[in-house]
Amino acid sequence: MFTGIVEETGEIVARERTDDGLRLRIGADEVATGLEHGQSISVSGVCLTVERFESGAWFEVFLATETVERTYLGDLAEGDAVNLERAMPAEGRFDGHVVQGHVDAVATVSTIEAVDEDWFFEFELPEGYGRYVVEKGSITLDGISLTVADLQKTKGRVTVAIIPATYELTTLSEKEPGDPVHLEVDVLAKYVERLLEERFA
Repeated sequence: MFTGIVEETGEIVARERTDDGLRLRIGADEVATGLEHGQSISVSGVCLTVERFESGAWFEVFLATETVERTYLGDLAEGDAVNLERAMPAEGRFDGHVVQGHVDAVATVSTIEAVDEDWFFEFELPEGYGRYVVEKGSITLDGISLTVADLQKTKGRVTVAIIPATYELTTLSEKEPGDPVHLEVDVLAKYVERLLEERFA
């Protein structure tokens, strides 16, 4: 489990296509320190497993075909940046919200507006996912735990306010309108929907 609090941005330093999927080598400093084989890491919101690593330098992950098809990680090139977060330890501080690293869909950046020192990002959600989002609720975009500032359900769009620290620490500073982002809605909303479906079935 993750919290959506990005530790650092890493860089794709190598990629290798295989018959079964895609292997990525990601350069990182803090996140690549003290790793263990089989450890989970959120890569721009996608939960992946560490296969190989060099402490303090890089780690490698493998994306199965389904992961490549469901995310945009397969479109990344060497030199592209990704958001990184290690799984939360049992004794860790819970600063964000419950993030599984299971991408629901790919959303799109609609508009970006700078207001004083902050930024307002509007995202277009894939059809059907607006029902899981509530104003002032939590949403995960590219592995970042964010609070919904405004929701336009009829248009399927959501706006979040980004403070300077988040803008500078994450890949949001490199995003432009039309760019993709990984979407993970609040898992609690999906559980509530399932319980209500069973109750009123």
